[in-house]
Amino acid sequence: MVELKLGNLKKKVPKDVSKVEEIIILGAGPAGLSAALYAARAELSPLVITGMELGGQASLTNTIENYPGFPDGVGGSQLGELFQKQAERFGAKFEFDVVTEVDFNEVPFKIKTFSKEFLAKSVIISTGASPNLLNVKGEKELTGKGVSYCGTCDGWFFKDKKIVVVGGGDSALEESLFLTRFASSVTIIHRRDQLRAGKILQTRAFNNPKISFIWDSIIKEIQGDQAVKKVQLENVKTGAHSILETDGVFVFIGHTPNTNLFKSFLDMDQNGFIITNQYVKTNIPGVFAAGEVMDSHFKQVVTSAGMGAAAAIEATKYLESGD
Repeated sequence: MVELKLGNLKKKVPKDVSKVEEIIILGAGPAGLSAALYAARAELSPLVITGMELGGQASLTNTIENYPGFPDGVGGSQLGELFQKQAERFGAKFEFDVVTEVDFNEVPFKIKTFSKEFLAKSVIISTGASPNLLNVKGEKELTGKGVSYCGTCDGWFFKDKKIVVVGGGDSALEESLFLTRFASSVTIIHRRDQLRAGKILQTRAFNNPKISFIWDSIIKEIQGDQAVKKVQLENVKTGAHSILETDGVFVFIGHTPNTNLFKSFLDMDQNGFIITNQYVKTNIPGVFAAGEVMDSHFKQVVTSAGMGAAAAIEATKYLESGD
């Protein structure tokens, strides 16, 4: 093992360099898969460690209507599969495993999963974000028993049933519209008196006879024995409490970035998003971040894909520079 000084990092070069990956990409959402495509076309044979979901959060969306090139829309899971197929065509490799530990203190970087340990000259973090919880009584106990965070996954189980959706953004309205295929009624509960979703989605929701709204309200408790039966609501303006009977609660109130593994190494903002410069570089040379793991603003499939491409381009330059 030869040890070299590299800025504040120690660079250890194993004798068997064939075991060191040029680029390892953590996460297989739009950012990670786009990075895999660009890195593969640069003939770097990137290794993608997928995590739990191929396609990321986008794979849970029934129809994506605003991704360029698909005028009639495309299924979220289908888009992920197309991304993967294209990246594999140029030599990207996929490891269906979950990362449990990283070490960015020295080069090559160490990445451990449940089953293996990997070494990499550069890393692109695209681990995405996870749905935010309501954190109210009954939510945890009834998750999977009427409480859900994915309409595409669980909508079928609510045929001819009454459900509520919590949220006011694009995801909440997209999922509400999808859920009307199954549910007898969808009541959207929003803590404000106006929605944040795009105008097209708002128009569709307001015009859908199955969808109704409860404004200025939050859920204080989810009630039920073996399944959801009702929710307790509180009006945030008046403080008044009420009970609404329902068979299901679907929660779409944003996401929290999946960055806990990297807190000891990378600079983050107060909400846990990885801080990068305009070239998606983190504070550690050779480590890049792309997609919702660092994007607290746009949160779109197309922007995540663009950031993933940028990360792969910058990682390629970093490797070529010999730094």
